[in-house]
Amino acid sequence: MAGLTYAAKRVNPRFPFFADAELTLRDGTWIPAQLSELSARGCYIDTLQPIAVGTELHLSICDGLSTCELPGKVIYKHSGGGLGVVGMGVVFGEVPAEQQPAIEGWLRHLAGNCTNSATPADSQTIA
Repeated sequence: MAGLTYAAKRVNPRFPFFADAELTLRDGTWIPAQLSELSARGCYIDTLQPIAVGTELHLSICDGLSTCELPGKVIYKHSGGGLGVVGMGVVFGEVPAEQQPAIEGWLRHLAGNCTNSATPADSQTIA
């Protein structure tokens, strides 16, 4: 469908959400990150270290009150415009049952804070 943006194809709304994150790659490499958007299926993160598209990782998200740990995979990346920051879209793998309440709680809270003037994030990417 030519002309359709990714945002128009997105099934799950993505909300602005700022939290600390830690990425652990399969080889054990640990990378600090910042989440800036969250959806039921993924998130958008910023790091100082680029990670290749397709890389599977373990993601730990902490908003200061709750922590959630789940598998993920980098599905796209953007350069930080020369600032050294790389933004990446991460799609979640199978979310363990014990981690589901954290994600659902964050999304409920974010959706409840969404008013007519504050809508879900409108980026051009899927996750």
